[in-house]
Amino acid sequence: MRIAIVDDISEERTLLHNRLESQFSRRNVHTDILEYENGETFLTSAKECPFTVVFLDIYMDGSNGIDTAKELRRSDTDCLLIFTTTSTDHALEGFEVRALHYLVKPYSENDISSLADEILSRIPDSGKYIDVKVNGSNIQIPFRKIIYAEHFSHMIHIHTAGERELVTRQSFDSFITSLKMDSRFYQCNRGVVINLEHAVDFDGTGFRLDNGSNVPVSRKLLKNARQTFMEFLFQRRS
Repeated sequence: MRIAIVDDISEERTLLHNRLESQFSRRNVHTDILEYENGETFLTSAKECPFTVVFLDIYMDGSNGIDTAKELRRSDTDCLLIFTTTSTDHALEGFEVRALHYLVKPYSENDISSLADEILSRIPDSGKYIDVKVNGSNIQIPFRKIIYAEHFSHMIHIHTAGERELVTRQSFDSFITSLKMDSRFYQCNRGVVINLEHAVDFDGTGFRLDNGSNVPVSRKLLKNARQTFMEFLFQRRS
């Protein structure tokens, strides 16, 4: 996920950078965070390669945040726009450029944590991925390619589209942190999570997946699993 921080105060950029990096790392989400001290430099970079999320300080020397946002929206209507400010006086103008949020300074770690969850919930499904370490290398796995993952012997075995199995050493709880915020993923039991997009049937005891695998569901979750699967199918067809 590409994130831009635009603020003319270096200390403010560094503080936000570190907190965002920390929060997304806890959610097992890889981020590339770039800093800009003015709107002009940022806009030049954004035209070359778009950003997923942009944090814009409203009160800057030169082109202010509102003017920068209006210019940005001429070429990018999709990025998530968040204003960092000491006041919400410009709320109406923020509405005009479809700002997701106003991050009012000084903000807390809890503010950034809640905002990180909101950002992840708004990113289109096709753009989400998880960052894992396999054989010493960091690999980004798109959510849509994960069929299911299972945890045993202190390792997580990730079964992906294309019959490729990736193995990483990680706790199951940390692995599913970001997956739990996506409605496609369902935890069948203590150490198994499936992607409902790859589920073709639920037979009352478990899921049959499109790679031929059969994944059992914990007995206490059977009723919930059936209901969740039916709701997912309904939402996908509507």
